[in-house]
Amino acid sequence: MTSFNLPFSVAAPHWPALRRLVTGGMAMVLCLLLGLGSPAVQAQGVELAQISAAKADDGLELSFSTRFNLSSAVEDALMKGVPVYFVADVTILRSRWYWRDVRAARASRSWRLEWKSLTRQFRVSTEGLNRNYSTLSEALSSLRGASSWHVAELKDIDDDGRYYLEFSYRLDTSQLPKPMQIGLGSPQGWGLNVERTFTLNSDFSLRSGS
Repeated sequence: MTSFNLPFSVAAPHWPALRRLVTGGMAMVLCLLLGLGSPAVQAQGVELAQISAAKADDGLELSFSTRFNLSSAVEDALMKGVPVYFVADVTILRSRWYWRDVRAARASRSWRLEWKSLTRQFRVSTEGLNRNYSTLSEALSSLRGASSWHVAELKDIDDDGRYYLEFSYRLDTSQLPKPMQIGLGSPQGWGLNVERTFTLNSDFSLRSGS
């Protein structure tokens, strides 16, 4: 039997590199399907329309409302079955001239928004409760703010200290499916967020700080 020698050698595939290539390709395809890579999609801002704090029997309560619209990229992903999450964070800190400021209290609340194709309804889930809405506008209205949200115990802030409150509200891209996060950095059209700092007055009302 005649044997043939190939004029070149076939190297074994480099599996880690191949795996990265395949994973990156999947992420790219998913981004294209959901419109995440389109330069025409611009991020929309969040306006903090109202925020107030009040003393209650069991602690400090915060109420706020925001204004924003979803970009086409976010809305397209939502309608393709990708749930999106919104998160509000509150941190209360005590000012100390002799040392770094200390955190007195912290609270966080999240909302999950998803499209249910079988029932053709939008569902908003928060605090263990689920509500269905027939339109996206109604669903967004339910998650753009909170009322009488318990954010701190009185024992943590009820003294003569000087306190300030850091507030943030954002669309949380860290909870997107992992393939959508690979190599995306800050996806255009997904940069919904607002951050503000307020001085906490002695009567627990808020005074704008920045």
